[in-house]
Amino acid sequence: MISARNVTLAYGKRVLFDEVNISFTKGNCYGIIGANGAGKSTFLKILSGEIEPNKGTVEITPGERMAVLKQNQFEFDEQTVLSTVMQGHKRMWEVMHAKDALYAKEDFTEEDGLKAGELEAEFGEMGGYEAESNAASLLSDLGVKESMHQDLMKDIPSNFKLRVLLAQSLFGNPDILLLDEPTNGLDIETIGWLENFLADYQNIVLVVSHDRHFLDTVCTHVSDVDRSKIKTFTGNYSFWYESSQLMARQMSDKNKKNEDKRAALLDFIARFSANASKSKQATSRKKALEKLTIEEIEPSNRKYPGIIFQPLREVGNQILNVEKLKKEVDGRVLFKDVSFSVSKNDKIAFLSRDPLAITYFFDIINNNGKADGGTYEWGTTITSAYLPMEHNSFFNEAYTLMDWLRQYVPTHVTDADEPFIRGFLGKMLFSGDDVSKKTNVLSGGEKVRCMVSKMMLQNPNVVILDQPTNHLDLESIQSFNEGCQNYPGVVLITSHDHTFMQTVANRVIEITPKGIIDRLMTFDEYMEDKRVQELRAEMYA
Repeated sequence: MISARNVTLAYGKRVLFDEVNISFTKGNCYGIIGANGAGKSTFLKILSGEIEPNKGTVEITPGERMAVLKQNQFEFDEQTVLSTVMQGHKRMWEVMHAKDALYAKEDFTEEDGLKAGELEAEFGEMGGYEAESNAASLLSDLGVKESMHQDLMKDIPSNFKLRVLLAQSLFGNPDILLLDEPTNGLDIETIGWLENFLADYQNIVLVVSHDRHFLDTVCTHVSDVDRSKIKTFTGNYSFWYESSQLMARQMSDKNKKNEDKRAALLDFIARFSANASKSKQATSRKKALEKLTIEEIEPSNRKYPGIIFQPLREVGNQILNVEKLKKEVDGRVLFKDVSFSVSKNDKIAFLSRDPLAITYFFDIINNNGKADGGTYEWGTTITSAYLPMEHNSFFNEAYTLMDWLRQYVPTHVTDADEPFIRGFLGKMLFSGDDVSKKTNVLSGGEKVRCMVSKMMLQNPNVVILDQPTNHLDLESIQSFNEGCQNYPGVVLITSHDHTFMQTVANRVIEITPKGIIDRLMTFDEYMEDKRVQELRAEMYA
């Protein structure tokens, strides 16, 4: 078990945590959620001992080992990939080197022999004799090929460094596992492996992530960081979100009888308990939900942005036609023979094993880049709004938010006064003096929210989104997701967010160096389809 007792942390007048008391127990996975800047990562650093609180203590059951997903990619530059992973079990690593040093002595004494025997016994108890093969297996499972295992960390690509550090944290079955954004840099297949690994994990896991599908798959509990406190709720992220929304609706419905409200809440708990039996963490989550009482459900204090795209007019019969589009970068084929037509009611999830392929494709069809071959044509009725992955160029000038958004008012709007502009900014939670903020000092999340305000202002009938969840907190991601689900127009999207892709898209197009795979099905159906799997293997061979 690991506990925080009366933990308080403040930076000047800003209080992150105020008398926090919380415990985490074996067999559970806790998703640490909260708005950007609430202190999620900081709390993990307090638990790991990296940050000392102003007041309070962290208590760990004696003898239990903690592992932390490290964030510094350069810390192990002079170590091999394999040895970096094995250093995840610090004591095992120390014992291994201590006994090797003894055996290397020229004047090996009887006392040295006794000490070596003790170290060998300890080494064996910790699983040291299988350590190297276990580390290699972890690396392979995370997509790090055997040919890289003896390379120095400084010589491997940065996206693989993230995987090595993740393998390091998982190595040796730690009693307490702290993971801050563990899915960063992972593809869908590897995220799936990690989900299965953690779902079967029997010890304590604390994870910070903006990936809702990941949180839903692995978490038995949610710990909400809000207003300097942390409160733990039973269930995964979806249960926490839907139950808090339901409770808020129940509280606002003054005409509904208490017994009816209670019955609705009990029915909600029962449905989620039944669904839990289908999940990876079936047993622990189902038992926890069955013990849940209505009193444990609370409405959320969070503010959710209002993301509503309202088309000025419906799309016509011709939306977008693409013919044999091709793009190469530095002699490498990103894609070729990309041909398809977009139809009414299409919400298309785009994917590729090379994320650059989608970014270049989206830039081309938005006239921000040139193809090396092929053509594309938009219909005459189309008004599109594009959220590029890289949007810093929109914020070079030191405009106020009001002035920044005003320059994007479309020609069909004749009365763009201050209340009108404030309304669009307000939907993205910019209120009061926020509208006077300068655009060149905004955070990554604030820039994305500005871009979404700009998109809503266009009244588009086609929305194009390249990694829309980057830099956003869970509240904004949830609202963005629901906005796209309810949107009556066409959506073209690529995202690392599994839930976004699954719940929004009704069609999947995969762009490869040898052409496309195009299927009218959901994202999950696409990823599980055996014929599609065979085609993917052929297209990337």
